[in-house]
Amino acid sequence: MKRILVPTDFSEQAENALKVAAMLAKKQDAEIYLLHMMEIPMQQIDPGAVRSDIPETLFFMKLAHKKFEDLMDSDFLEGITVHETVKADITFNEIKDSCKELNIDLIVMGSHGASGLKEMFIGSNAEKVVRSSDVPVLVIKNQHSSFRIRNFVFASDFKNDNKKTYEQAVEFAILLDAKIHLLMVNTANNFITTYDSKNRINDFISGQNFKNYTINIHNDTTVEQGILNFSKEIDAELIGISTHGRQGIAHFFNTSISEDLVNHAKRPVITFKI
Repeated sequence: MKRILVPTDFSEQAENALKVAAMLAKKQDAEIYLLHMMEIPMQQIDPGAVRSDIPETLFFMKLAHKKFEDLMDSDFLEGITVHETVKADITFNEIKDSCKELNIDLIVMGSHGASGLKEMFIGSNAEKVVRSSDVPVLVIKNQHSSFRIRNFVFASDFKNDNKKTYEQAVEFAILLDAKIHLLMVNTANNFITTYDSKNRINDFISGQNFKNYTINIHNDTTVEQGILNFSKEIDAELIGISTHGRQGIAHFFNTSISEDLVNHAKRPVITFKI
């Protein structure tokens, strides 16, 4: 992991995410790319104007640059190569395109965790970032004096996921020196025996040399509640889950569950694209 993207609006939540990104960057000798996305009122602007020459755009670009300069002086960024990028559009494609353009390995972003992903600091597009990013997305909601992860829950149905997601989770666990707790949640509407569940999980992780893991079958009323309850039970510091829009593991990560899980979890959540 050599390149970390951190979308920011210079809020407290964004700074919490940046501090975690800085800890990861120091551990991996990685670079950080700070991305600020501005919303410029366009309703009173000549449609034929070049956006970069619009007075409003120039003003906000200069303001953002000043905030970047102030942020760069933070002690927690000392010794880290940090690049600043300002975009004049708030669109999901800007973040996705930036990841491709910059060859980003991980997105770290902040969240209020209050009332849906639409309350994330960069607006409703954050939901699309979390659910559809081609690279892993780490969502941070609180301040961390140290990002010490000992117990890492990887929740899945171990059936519709691409095994690549687990490989990415293993890489992240090795980076953090964490134990992975493979979790399958059983519900009344989607029941599978413990015997079959364990066989499915073992088949899913076959071929991996990673040995620092446990296999867990948890019964609960909903998948989301099962993930939250199990994570609390083992005092996990991180929850990992796969995403693929509404396909594959949709019952794990459809619109309502994804929002609820990220908002209700009191710990960081990392997502991996199927």
